[in-house]
Amino acid sequence: MIRITELRLPIDHAPEALEKAILKRLDLDVKDLIGFEVFKRSYDARKNVALAFIYIVDLSSKNEAVLLQKYAGDIHVRPSPDTSYHFVAKAPESISTGQTLRPVVVGFGPCGIFAALVLAQMGCKPIVLERGTQVRERTQDTWGLWRKNKLNPESNVQFGDGGAGTFSDGKLYSQIKGPKFYGRKVINEFVKAGAPEEITYVAKPHIGTFRLVGVVEKMRQETIDLGGEIRFSQKVIGFDIEDGQITGVKIEGQLDLPASHVILALGHSARDTFEALQHAGVFMEAKPFSVGFRIEHPQSLIDKARLGPHAGHELIGAADYKLVHHAKNGRSVYSFCMCPGGTVVAATSEPNRVVTNGMSQYSRNERNANAGIVVGITPEDYPGGPLAGVEFQRAIESKAFELGGGTYEAPGQLVGDFLADKPSTQFASVLPSYKPGVHLTDLADSLPAYAIEAIREAIPVFEKQIKGFSMKDAVLTGVETRTSSPLRITRGANYQSLNIKGLYSAGEGAGYAGGILSAGVDGITVAEAVALDYLSK
Repeated sequence: MIRITELRLPIDHAPEALEKAILKRLDLDVKDLIGFEVFKRSYDARKNVALAFIYIVDLSSKNEAVLLQKYAGDIHVRPSPDTSYHFVAKAPESISTGQTLRPVVVGFGPCGIFAALVLAQMGCKPIVLERGTQVRERTQDTWGLWRKNKLNPESNVQFGDGGAGTFSDGKLYSQIKGPKFYGRKVINEFVKAGAPEEITYVAKPHIGTFRLVGVVEKMRQETIDLGGEIRFSQKVIGFDIEDGQITGVKIEGQLDLPASHVILALGHSARDTFEALQHAGVFMEAKPFSVGFRIEHPQSLIDKARLGPHAGHELIGAADYKLVHHAKNGRSVYSFCMCPGGTVVAATSEPNRVVTNGMSQYSRNERNANAGIVVGITPEDYPGGPLAGVEFQRAIESKAFELGGGTYEAPGQLVGDFLADKPSTQFASVLPSYKPGVHLTDLADSLPAYAIEAIREAIPVFEKQIKGFSMKDAVLTGVETRTSSPLRITRGANYQSLNIKGLYSAGEGAGYAGGILSAGVDGITVAEAVALDYLSK
């Protein structure tokens, strides 16, 4: 196949226009074009440029070798890479006969889902241990916090079927690249499970929270149909280790589960499991993460600032943004997990703490845009060992609970008041979307002074990029603390723990991914390492 890049067409082009553009670009007769598919579609919406789609297309034609030779000097015409997925192994028969212990996956978020699915597809019949509940029961538990101020510590935004990614925008874009195109495998599996076909080619694909529920259920069922087993309400509380080798997993209220290969797909909020790992002597180390607030603006303001005269175009949808500022005090401030037309959600997993996150539905048609505005911190800010970052997070989240009134309402402040260093007393034109609710206060005491200083400096700078960003009525809601894992469960080149054989760390909680797509890719990669290790025995 041949790949053409930078094919530019008006955004309202007729369906047949793309084929015509391909034929014109290659000076190709229509009878010689066998077929084509869109690999990627992005858009150029600069204010002074005609609104346009930009395509990357893969095509089949007669005499492809001749065409490639003809355009050998053209960087926009190249052979298409092989983006199909190739399994690295087939499970040994001993797994099916019970002579060999089945692999165990701890956690069923995006990383655990893909680790289990790929293991099952290779015939390894994984056993998944998930501390939370199935996704529909979990949804009801999550609404219990949002609507009734009632937290279930084992079934919430962070824990349960689908992991934290289920209650998010379902964003599937990432900065990761690789010659094996594992991201394509992740996307294709989502589509097979019911995600919209367009996520295979749009530049910034997303599924949306409620659609993810059905997708997660279908992927879970495929894993089961292939011989895997998903056990819910199975909280891992310890590990059996003999002579530096994992031999089993301790489960609350259950007999120990024997295991020689365990994938830790924990997610970034499995704090008690981190403690169990430390108790077992597993090597871990603190790593940087970020803390800050959620900021909400009218989505119409963001659309106008980002898209100008193209704002509201139905083929583009709600606009997003990505911002960064390097403050004078040496801190970096940046936007995180921007959710167009979405809502700010309660995301705590521990009693008497407040944590925020953002999510959108597929339509992205809610009134407000929201994003994290966060400040990077390092282990130098929280010295004390691998779990020091967890305690740092907990202290901030507990303070937010207190500032919010002790009811799981979140502390909030208008941007104008925050910049003026005075408490807020009433909302104005922007109403916050966070449930159970926002308690207006002064956010100055909710984060370390250096973070407050950096955010106050950054917001007026961001105004220069997005007109209206520093509008006085915009709302800050605290706190955003779980941007990524505060530690790394360090692994070697074989993806196993540095000091415990058979223990594989993967995904966000292990410090090796950030977001649904990269977590899924890491789950696939580690599943392959497990399968290959079985064959080496």
